[in-house]
Amino acid sequence: MYQIENQRRALEGARSLGPSQAGRPRVSRNVVFLGLNSFLTDISSEMVSTILPLYLLFTLRLAPLQFGIIDGFYQGGSVPVRVASGLIADRWRHPKEVAAVGYGLSAVCKLGFLVIRGPWAAITGLVMLDRIGKGIRTAPRDAMISLSGPPSGMATAFGVHRALDTAGAMLGPLVAFGILALAPDSFDAIFVVSFCFALMGLGVLLLFVKNPPVKKLDEAVVPRVTVRAAADLLRAPRFRVVLLVGSALSLVTVSDSFLYLAMQDQLDLDIGFFPLLFVATALVYMVLAVPVGRVADRLGRGRVFVAGYGVPAPAYATLLRPNLVPLQLLVTLALLGTYYAMTDGVLQALASTMIPAELRASGLGLLASAIGLSRLFASILFGIAWTFLGIQAALTIFLTCRGHVPHRGHRFGRQSGAAEPWLRAHGRGGAPRARPETTLTAAPRCLGPRRTWSSGPGPHPWPSSPCS
Repeated sequence: MYQIENQRRALEGARSLGPSQAGRPRVSRNVVFLGLNSFLTDISSEMVSTILPLYLLFTLRLAPLQFGIIDGFYQGGSVPVRVASGLIADRWRHPKEVAAVGYGLSAVCKLGFLVIRGPWAAITGLVMLDRIGKGIRTAPRDAMISLSGPPSGMATAFGVHRALDTAGAMLGPLVAFGILALAPDSFDAIFVVSFCFALMGLGVLLLFVKNPPVKKLDEAVVPRVTVRAAADLLRAPRFRVVLLVGSALSLVTVSDSFLYLAMQDQLDLDIGFFPLLFVATALVYMVLAVPVGRVADRLGRGRVFVAGYGVPAPAYATLLRPNLVPLQLLVTLALLGTYYAMTDGVLQALASTMIPAELRASGLGLLASAIGLSRLFASILFGIAWTFLGIQAALTIFLTCRGHVPHRGHRFGRQSGAAEPWLRAHGRGGAPRARPETTLTAAPRCLGPRRTWSSGPGPHPWPSSPCS
C-alpha cells in the first residue's frame, strides 16, 4: 500500500501539503479524494470487466473475433468524446462537473447488463456507452490531478492516484470472485453490487473534490479555449512526439483480457479463479505505482515510460511456450503489473508538463483519444489473428511488431516545464508576443535556441525553430 504522511489530515480535508522533511513531495487533498473516487469506481468497473470475458465466451458462446470487437470498444470506445469533454472542461472551467457526468453515465450502464442479454451487437452498444462515460470523465479528472500540486511532483501525484485506483482494481475481482464462489453463475448479483459501488464513487466526487482554483487573468493574455487551440497542440513538436510514440506502442500491445484467456487455456484454470489473474496484476501495480512515480520525477518520465513498454515482451514470450507452469504464470502477472506502473500515469504526467494549464484537459483528452484508438485497433487485430491463425501465431505477430516500433523516448525523456516553448512562442498557453515593443538582441537570422530577446523585464526563450 502506498504511504502518505499525515494521512488523517489529508482525509479530513487539509490544504495542499508542501515537501516533507525527507524530501518526498506530498500530495493535495484533491488528489487523495480523486483517488478514493477512482478506488470505488474501479471496484465497480473491474467487477464487470473481469467476468465479462467469461460471460461472453462461456455463457453467450461468442467467437474470439466477436469478443475482440467488444474488447476493442471497451479499450477505445471512449475516443469520440475524450477531446470534447476536455474542451468543455477547459472552456467551462469546471472539470469536476464534467467528470461527474461521465461517472454517472457509467454507473447507469451497470444496470443495463441486467436488461440486455440478447444479440452481441446490443452488448457491444452497452459497452460502448459505458466507455463513453469513461471518456467523459478521464481528461477532466487527470487535469484536476495535474493542477492540484506542484509540477515537480506531478508523476508522484499521478502515482498516488493510480495506486488508489489500482487498489480498487484489485478488490473488484475479489468481490466478483466471492460472489461467484457463493452463487455460481450469479452474474446479475455482480451487476447490482457494481452499480452500488459506482454510486458511492460518484458521491465522493460530488461531496469532497473541489475544482482547482482558476487564476483571474485578462482575456487578452489567456487565449480563448477553442477547437483550433486544442488542435494546435499537435503542432507542438515535443507533445506530438509523445502522442505518436504512445499511440504506436499501444497499437502493438495485447489486451489483458486476451492474455488472461491464454493463461486460462494453458493452465486449464477453473473459471471461478479467472478474476484472480486480474488481482495479481493489480497488486503489483498498486505496490509499484508511487515508487515508480518518484523515480520518473527524478530520472525522467520519458525514459521510464518507454522502458515500461519493453517489460511485457518477456510475458508474451512466456505464453508462447507449450506448457505454462504456475511459477511462470506468477512472473508473467508481475511483469504486467510492472508495465502498468511504468506507463499508466507516467505518460499523463509527462504530457502535462508540455500543455498549458488552460488547455490541460483538452490536451490530455487528445492524448487519451489517440491511445484509446490504438488499443481499439490492437484488440480487433489480435482477435482476427487469434480466430484465423491461433493464439500462438497472434502472440508471435505482436511480439515481432513490438521490436520494430521506433523508441524515441530519448527525445522527450528530459523534458519538463510549464508548457511547450513552441506554444508560448506562438501565443498559446501564455501571453501573446508583443510585436511593437520587441527588441531583438541580434539581427533576425538563425541564431540557435539559446539566444534571447527582450520585451520588458526578464529573458524569454526563443521558439524551438528560430528561423521559422
